[in-house]
Amino acid sequence: MDAKRNMAKEPQPGEGETRQIEGLDLESVIQRARGHDAEALGEIYRRYVRRVFGLCRYMLDSRESAEDATSEVFLKLQRSIESYDGSIPFPRWLLRVAGNQCIDALRRRQRGRRVIVEVEDGTAVIEAASSEPSPLGAVIGTEERAQVRDTIARLPENYRVPLVLRYYSELSYDEIAQQLDLERNYVAALIFRAKQELRRRLAHRSK
Repeated sequence: MDAKRNMAKEPQPGEGETRQIEGLDLESVIQRARGHDAEALGEIYRRYVRRVFGLCRYMLDSRESAEDATSEVFLKLQRSIESYDGSIPFPRWLLRVAGNQCIDALRRRQRGRRVIVEVEDGTAVIEAASSEPSPLGAVIGTEERAQVRDTIARLPENYRVPLVLRYYSELSYDEIAQQLDLERNYVAALIFRAKQELRRRLAHRSK
């Protein structure tokens, strides 16, 4: 089901009302959405649908699957927005909801099997902590980089999913481990290897 078509079923505000809510700051929009205000929910959709779809497209292997997941995220938002407590920025919280939705979709597809396989030799490679922003994170966050987006989409699932959760949803290693039911060291190893593979493929494509 197309996400935009799904949201079109919701009551649509008039032109004047639309202009009014577009001018509200995010906190005010969220406050109205908590009261199940259809205009506010529609405004959140308008502001964030591209980012949510982008995350779903990274994690899932088809545009149709990503559209279905995006629709489900915004349907769930109507029921779950009251649980948002402001402890983290709203966009990050929404992307976490989207990440969970994608993980659920992958698990259903694999009939209950783990989404992520453990690294072959059980050896974890831990990266040194750094206070500097990740260059890879900046690249992945730029949706216009079609080549990078395409390369990420072609990574094996056990590399792609934790990589996207780390640098697109901005989850910590501990949070990713919890979502994927893996040991933290396995998550660190998978992300390390995923970045190596991504760099290798990008270097190959640039030749």
